[in-house]
Amino acid sequence: MKRKLSGMIFLSLAIFFLGKAGYMDAKAELAQYLLKHAWQKSLKDGVPHAPWPWADTVALAQLSFPDLDEQFVVLSGASGRNLAFAPAHVSGSVYPGDIGVSVIGGHRDTHFLILRKLNLGDEIQLQTELGITQHFVVNDILIADVRDSEIRLDAETPTLALVACYPFSGLQAGGPLRYLVMAKGLSSKVPSTVPSYF
Repeated sequence: MKRKLSGMIFLSLAIFFLGKAGYMDAKAELAQYLLKHAWQKSLKDGVPHAPWPWADTVALAQLSFPDLDEQFVVLSGASGRNLAFAPAHVSGSVYPGDIGVSVIGGHRDTHFLILRKLNLGDEIQLQTELGITQHFVVNDILIADVRDSEIRLDAETPTLALVACYPFSGLQAGGPLRYLVMAKGLSSKVPSTVPSYF
């Protein structure tokens, strides 16, 4: 009887945690669909569109990984809520596509799981809401400890710092380690003025 009860409890917990993981994945996928729709409207009329009626953020850019055939819309503001839906720009860093380092964070188990597939020399594309597509090349991949390191935001060309918690297979959220992919812009052509929505 005790074995049967223990087995039922274990099975119930397994179903709960698998369901929770499936819910997070489904939420991330649905959000990207809605974000891509809002992004296309923004590109057509030059006005930021909310991806859903209660959204308090807008899409700033679209990241593309041509070698991996993946694209993600990037939200403004890397809050926990925004990161549940999409990769998000860290507000204190350089505006995406501008000269300097733009930090974009994403969850290691949804959108930025893709980071572990990137290699040195891979291309990343960034499209801004002005419709300008910039090309970047991965020039560094490292694991950093947030307790004794920080990302420098100065650079002579547009640079991306894509960040996710590490290790990718970790069971607990958070922790001090970050997986960091640095990508340097291949062109320094940037718009002379960048609109600000916040």
